[in-house]
Amino acid sequence: MSRYSGRLALQQRVLPGYRVPFFDLLAGSCENGMSLFAGLPRPIEMISSGKTQIAELRQADNLHLFGGAFYLCHQKGLINWLEEWNPDSLIVEANPRNISTSSAVKWMHTRGRKTVGWGLGVPRVNGLRKQGWSSFLSQFDTLIAYSQRGAQEYAGLGFPREKIFVAHNSVSPAPTLDPRPSTFNLPPTILFVGRLQARKRIDSLLRACAEMESKPRLVIVGDGPERAALELLAKDVYPAANFIGEKHGAEVKPYFAEADLFVLPGTGGLAVQEAMSYGLPVIVAKGDGTQDDLVREGNGWQINADDYGVLVSTMKNALSDMARLRKMGMESFRIVSEEINIQKMVDVFVKALNAG
Repeated sequence: MSRYSGRLALQQRVLPGYRVPFFDLLAGSCENGMSLFAGLPRPIEMISSGKTQIAELRQADNLHLFGGAFYLCHQKGLINWLEEWNPDSLIVEANPRNISTSSAVKWMHTRGRKTVGWGLGVPRVNGLRKQGWSSFLSQFDTLIAYSQRGAQEYAGLGFPREKIFVAHNSVSPAPTLDPRPSTFNLPPTILFVGRLQARKRIDSLLRACAEMESKPRLVIVGDGPERAALELLAKDVYPAANFIGEKHGAEVKPYFAEADLFVLPGTGGLAVQEAMSYGLPVIVAKGDGTQDDLVREGNGWQINADDYGVLVSTMKNALSDMARLRKMGMESFRIVSEEINIQKMVDVFVKALNAG
């Protein structure tokens, strides 16, 4: 694994638990250490905060301003942290909603030090908002995008393409795979893992399963505000659905191991990559571009989140050839073992830090 010889500072608005393995792995690649500055999320976000083991963690005092489309965040103590840690390079979220960012970048540049912006890309904006985004991005020396789509969006606003790096969004290390049996249990098992909320479209998944000729076993792992309503709906449309509840770590492994197909009918969901690490083919809704790099013709299907008919036809197609599903699952495993995992992600970050 490549190394960064300097002292690294990394800012995040919040520290979700799923990001901890990546940040600790990155910290282990910094010869002079890494300090992470992050605050607590708003209660309505329902984000489980984590704690690093290798990276030094400094808690920010997040001041959440307004809400919805007008949300802004001010992180108290950011400059004090920089003065105390005295980094050679700084990585920050490339998101103008954090109104503390520009002062941190200015602090670094005043001392002739490098700043790197890291983000999803650019939302659809026009006019003054587009100019605002372009001005915001121009302050960085280098950008790291979650996906190829994000990189194209940054370049589309005039940021030099040669200074944009793509670190495919990942939350898991390179996996090892227990061989799946060549025989199949019938009916096949469809798995969903994630938070039970409206945007995940689990209601559509329940109705779609009811339309399958060979009624699949549907396993839903997770909890959330929609659980009670979904369990009530399942009694009417698909009583065979099995709601497991929230599981983490080793607790969820048996459900991945027993599944034949992973389906995420709505937006969001980091469990897609985890499903792929277990050799599962996937059906996922199109999202922010990170799915584009993970889900390809050889290992799954991308669908529109609001097209129920396509969800049904895609599930029927997937379940029509179980041998093909096993082959696609092996391609899923290859992608996350060779191309998209946190080790590869760290390599790109280090490359961006070492770039001139």
